[in-house]
Amino acid sequence: MNYNSRLQLLRFFLFLALSMGAMITDHRSEWLKPIHTITTVVNIFFESVIGIPKNTFSLLNRYYPDDRLHQRFVELQQKQAILEVRLQRYEALEKENQRLSKLLSVSKRFANEVLLTEVISFDLEPFSHRIVINRGIEAGVYLGQPAIVPEGVLGQVSRVGYRRSVVTLITDPGHGLSVQIQRNGLRTIIQGSGKSDQVIVPFLENLSDIQTGDLLVTTGMGGRFPVGYKVAEVSDIIKDANQAFLIITARTMAQTGSVKEVLLLRNNDSSNNDLLTNPKPLHSGTSGESGESGESR
Repeated sequence: MNYNSRLQLLRFFLFLALSMGAMITDHRSEWLKPIHTITTVVNIFFESVIGIPKNTFSLLNRYYPDDRLHQRFVELQQKQAILEVRLQRYEALEKENQRLSKLLSVSKRFANEVLLTEVISFDLEPFSHRIVINRGIEAGVYLGQPAIVPEGVLGQVSRVGYRRSVVTLITDPGHGLSVQIQRNGLRTIIQGSGKSDQVIVPFLENLSDIQTGDLLVTTGMGGRFPVGYKVAEVSDIIKDANQAFLIITARTMAQTGSVKEVLLLRNNDSSNNDLLTNPKPLHSGTSGESGESGESR
């Protein structure tokens, strides 16, 4: 037997002797009574801590039986579903309020120079990008009238009825618009691509100073669109050594698919106001500034 084993055996007999001595002393005398009192107090504390889960469960069973708890859980689930639906509605109303605030700010900026209209229907076929608005001759709408939204240029009026008008969008393949690069003032034109929210810049040479991300704005030439209106942002530039011109596409600032209200800019030019007396559909394009036409069909 090694030293550690002997030491452990010695400790065992020592504690055994102490335990037996304490038991005999406790049985035959009152010397350990104060220790009994202290241990009783300590035991009460530990018993209270150990009994917390049991007491909590008993309390729940007393005031909230299992069926009531389940019923309460179902009610809370239903209330949560209702609140989530209401939250979605509030978020939609918040976005609607932001959109109307933008329209209001634009209207205030131009005072009485704009006419607010609502979109009735869309016609976004590959070769015809148009929308129908709810204002016409009775509101002073005229052919070629510029149409904008808070984000930028949308198009121009191509047909006028008494209470309905058609706006040809700048994404229409038959529509062209004179623009300039805001960064350096370089002038060019854009044409509709026939794709939603996309136009092309067809006649810029390979050495032209244009970059991805450049902002295209109206030039004001011809007096139809005021200068400086946002039109599109250059999204892609392809340079082909075999081609004389760059292949450029741009993303329109106005998102045509989500337009609900349209602002028509008023032009006090008498040549435009003359169209009010004899409004007629456009068959071969509207007259106006160079590079801006309503329809080519």
